[in-house]
Amino acid sequence: MNHNILNKILIALAALIVIVYFYPHPEANRFNYEEGRPWNYTKLIAPFDIPIHPDSATLLAARDTLDARFVPIYQLNQLLIDTIISHLPASPGTHLDRRLGAELRKVYASGVVDMRTKDEISSHRLPKVRLLEKNVLSEMSTSGFTSPREVYLYLDSVITDSALHQYFVRANLQNLLLPNYTRNEEESRRHYEYDYLTLTADRGIILQGQTIIDKGAIITSQDFTNLQTYEHMLTQLNTNQNQSKWLMFLGQALYVGLLLAIMMLYFFFFVPDVYNNLRKLTFMYSLVTLFFLVGVGLNYFVAQGVYIAPMMIVPILVLVFFDGRTALFVTCILTLICAGVTAFALEFIFLQFCAVAAAVFSLRELSRRSQLLRTSLIVALAYFASYVALDLLMNGSFEGFTWRMVAFLGVNAALTSMAYILMFAVERLFGFISVVTLVELADINTPILMRLSNECPGTFQHSIAVSNLASDAAVRIGANVQLVRAGALYHDIGKLANPAFFTENQHGVNPHDALPPERSAAIVINHVADGLQLADKAGLPEVIRSFIREHHGAGMAKYFYITYCRQHPGEDVDKAPFSYPGPDPQSRETSVLMMADAVEAASRSLSEHTREAITELVNRIIDGQIADGLHNESTLEFRDVAKIKEAFVKRLMTIYHSRIAYPTAPKPAAAPSAAPQ
Repeated sequence: MNHNILNKILIALAALIVIVYFYPHPEANRFNYEEGRPWNYTKLIAPFDIPIHPDSATLLAARDTLDARFVPIYQLNQLLIDTIISHLPASPGTHLDRRLGAELRKVYASGVVDMRTKDEISSHRLPKVRLLEKNVLSEMSTSGFTSPREVYLYLDSVITDSALHQYFVRANLQNLLLPNYTRNEEESRRHYEYDYLTLTADRGIILQGQTIIDKGAIITSQDFTNLQTYEHMLTQLNTNQNQSKWLMFLGQALYVGLLLAIMMLYFFFFVPDVYNNLRKLTFMYSLVTLFFLVGVGLNYFVAQGVYIAPMMIVPILVLVFFDGRTALFVTCILTLICAGVTAFALEFIFLQFCAVAAAVFSLRELSRRSQLLRTSLIVALAYFASYVALDLLMNGSFEGFTWRMVAFLGVNAALTSMAYILMFAVERLFGFISVVTLVELADINTPILMRLSNECPGTFQHSIAVSNLASDAAVRIGANVQLVRAGALYHDIGKLANPAFFTENQHGVNPHDALPPERSAAIVINHVADGLQLADKAGLPEVIRSFIREHHGAGMAKYFYITYCRQHPGEDVDKAPFSYPGPDPQSRETSVLMMADAVEAASRSLSEHTREAITELVNRIIDGQIADGLHNESTLEFRDVAKIKEAFVKRLMTIYHSRIAYPTAPKPAAAPSAAPQ
């Protein structure tokens, strides 16, 4: 017992460590907030002087303004024209080089720039430039600037002298012409940054003791910048930082630890089936931890991303495998844990509470895939209605209403349908079984039931009758009806190994007549082991195998035991060869099946099916099982037994009700013979 308690503590402790590890740490942002949403904390007072930096909109506007009006800086290369002229081919005697050089000097005097600059001038984006000469800046118009290509075309068109034009062509000027006005990138960048810093200088200071933002105020762009500045400065302060860090960490651990402890107490007092089962307990804490991590992960990558996390999968999974009350409670614990990550805890808690109530109340029991689609739609409507209600409550208007949040909640509701996929993953990992799977298993067209129908028709009909009988009783006592129905259909599949050795499959010939009682008993008893082998091959869930294993419990094959005793009078007979291996029924469902199995088989031997005879049969068989202690390990109560008996009697009376004898139709009268002619 102490070891079991230690395991439960370790499960809760593991969940606590993982959750607290991924909680927002003290060195991270202390607040969660979003531009355009209300400030959901108390009034924030500046503990120190905080510079008021321009907000993002101001910075963007300043950048746009500067880009539009900034005048780039150029510099003049006065020696370039001399260099170009010096590379002209010599023309002794004709002085053509001097004449062409003179033309070049005239053109270059107006300024020659590169093609990019010329394109900017042509598109009226660069009406002027600043010229840097001897560390002095002066503005000049760009109207007279031209490009090397235009210089070449201009000279080609204005030179009319044939000799000079031939020399111009031979000079190959297109490879010599370069801009003499070039942009000084370094100086331009330096002046651009200086002008930008001037435009975006701090706008003042929030003095120590002044209000940074009031509770409930809508966070403007400037407020958002001020809060970021405050948090950045706060993280750089070393005063009592370690103490604050550990105190906050302690607070997180206490907060999460209390919630996980409350969940454990809930299981202890109200769901002992979960508390006493480590596998189920592990599932519950793993589910809470996993979806907390999903919410934190989405919140890390997307602002308010926790609202996208499909939290409604949690109540659906818990409801499918357990009950609605537990689904509500576990999801509320998860919601409170995740609320510590959100900026608007009240909003988050209210939205999730409305959604989980809608999910649980609309679903109740999942047996068809279409139910999940309906539940997703209802959850979406619940989210939307609660979001509108909160917006009106907190703001008195729709100013805080954002379609972004509506989209988040819509995605959340749509992802709820993923519960169908996760349901099968949970079944494989934890060995649980859902109603959907039970409905599928109860389909008589499954391969193993089809084989039972073909090879053991009597056993198949018996199994169907037992299934109906046990289902009625399960409804009366509030047991899992679908589980009882499916378990009853499979409980005798072991008879497939030796169909002819079971009465319901015999047709006049009884092979037991040629066998000693102990051998016959061994064959009959072995149908339990044979059934478990077939169940393993078919991949049947453990809960179904428990019906095969427990439907006879540790009872006896009494017919063969009594036969052996009669054949060996006076001998002290060992009961072991005539006893089933067990165990006895461990649940109400397997107890119901044991009773239904015995009652249905015995009812076939009744000579008359009056209410008195059926009632006497039901009481005798069930009371005999109880007297033999076969139901001692089950959770059945005495009032359950009374309801089961009543259900059996009513069902058997319906099955064996007497029918009205239909009268035979009168024979037609013989036709009169013809009169002699």
